[in-house]
Formats: sequence, C-alpha cells, structure tokens
Amino acid sequence: MTDTLLAGRGAVVVGGSRGIGRAVAELLAVCGAGVVVNGRDPHAVDDSVAAITGSGGRAVGLAGAANVEATAVALVQACREEYGGVDVLINCAGVAEPPGSSILSVSSAQFRELLDAHLGTVFQTCRAAAPTMAEQRRGSIVNSGSVAFLGDYGGTGYPAGKGAINALTVAMAAELAEYGVRANVVCPGAKTRLSTGSDYEEHIRDLHARGLLDEVSMRASLDPAPAGYVAPLYAYLASDLASGVTGSVFLASGGFVGRFERPTPSVLGYRDHQRFSPWSIEELHAMVASG
Repeated sequence: MTDTLLAGRGAVVVGGSRGIGRAVAELLAVCGAGVVVNGRDPHAVDDSVAAITGSGGRAVGLAGAANVEATAVALVQACREEYGGVDVLINCAGVAEPPGSSILSVSSAQFRELLDAHLGTVFQTCRAAAPTMAEQRRGSIVNSGSVAFLGDYGGTGYPAGKGAINALTVAMAAELAEYGVRANVVCPGAKTRLSTGSDYEEHIRDLHARGLLDEVSMRASLDPAPAGYVAPLYAYLASDLASGVTGSVFLASGGFVGRFERPTPSVLGYRDHQRFSPWSIEELHAMVASG
C-alpha cells in the first residue's frame, strides 16, 4: 500500500534538501509522489534529488529561498509542469535562533529575519499553492511548527514565527475547507544540523539550568531520534487516509506522536454588561489569583 499511497500526486517539499525535509521528500517519493525538492543550497538540492531518483523515485530540484515570492511561484509552476498539479505542499525549512538570543539582546534585523525565514516562507508558498489547490478541489498543506512556541526553549523570532505558523495554518484550514483543501501543522523533534553540536547542547543545558526545560525535556532534546521517525506523519497527512483531518497541530519526536487540543478559554467570571458595571481592579485580581 505504501508505494501507491500518493501515486500520481505532485508534491513540493520546501526545505527538502536536508534534515526532516529530506526524509519527508524521500518518503513521499517511496509512496508514489513526484517531488519538487527545494532548498537554498543548490548542491544539497541536487544531492537530495539524486538520492530519490537513484532509488527509483521521481524528483526534480529547484534551489532558492522560498520566502521570496518568485521562488514560491516557481516551485508551484514546476510541480504543475512536471506532475500535472500540486497535490501536496510540505514546509520544512527553518533557521536557528542566534546563540544566546533573547528579548534582552536580539536586534530588530535578527527578529525580522527569523520571522521571514519561518512565517514568511509558509505564507509565500501557501499563497502560491492555495489557488491551484482550490481550483483542483483537492490538496494537502503540512507546515512545520515547533513546541518552541510554548516558550520553553526561550528565544524570540523563532518561537514567534512558529507560533504564527500554527495560527495561519488553522485559519487557512477554515478558509480552504470548502474547496476540499486541508492544512495541518507538525511540530517535529529530530536529529538535524540545527539540533546537534556543542553550541546546541550548551543552549539546551543552559535552558535546563535556568528552569525553562525540565529534566525529561532536556534529555530528549539532547538525544533526538533520526528524522525518519517523524516523516511518516507528514506522509500520512498528505494522503487521502487523512481526508477528514484539517486544522490540527500535531507533535512528533521519535516514537511519540501527539496532538494539541484546540485552545478554549476557562471562565474566570461573568456578569451581564447590560445590568452591571465593569469589573473593578480588585475584583479582577481576586478572580485571577483564585483562577
């Protein structure tokens, strides 16, 4: 079943030249999809394409920064020309927060660069692919978020961009549902070039020492599983097996798979504004404190 799960489908994998994106691109090809591999490094893109085609899969490469509109449009066009449509869009590109970056030290330029690399890339590629998918009346978008949006890993532009990806994806899922197009998020954890090396390990240990990461999270972050463990979730969401799944935020790392529940407010207090005056500051304090 695996080798026909995505037979006849065209897929764009942004960030498909390395790490999680490459593992996803290779698996999509195994499942029968024709893949357009994107990354900023032309040599890495060529290497990923060669690995896929050398194993009997179908793939073409298009290097460039996908947060640039022209590149995003070219990716969609290449997929349409090569495979007759755009059935799947996977966003796996990302850059790390500068070492030691925090709201106390990050520059405006660094913050904008981080937002553009993550949120900007997702916006440009989804904006380029969504009209084609809506016209086809089918399609699956899977964007990569991060548990960093919870704040446990510190930082600024990285968690902000990833959190915004969650919100944008959920909003797109609602807008595109009537066209048969689905959109979901995977927050992956895996061993990649961004999660290895002495600087990364020092950063994780520092977060633990500051009380941001608990012991279990620290150890898991220092010993992540290979990217091949999270790739199947992307392939599942891209396939018709997940035809009823949209607007969800998943997380996966090694053998763990989870899903974030949709945020719902808990009521701290209520009274009819037609009959009562606004809550006083003292009343609000009492409600929040007893919360």
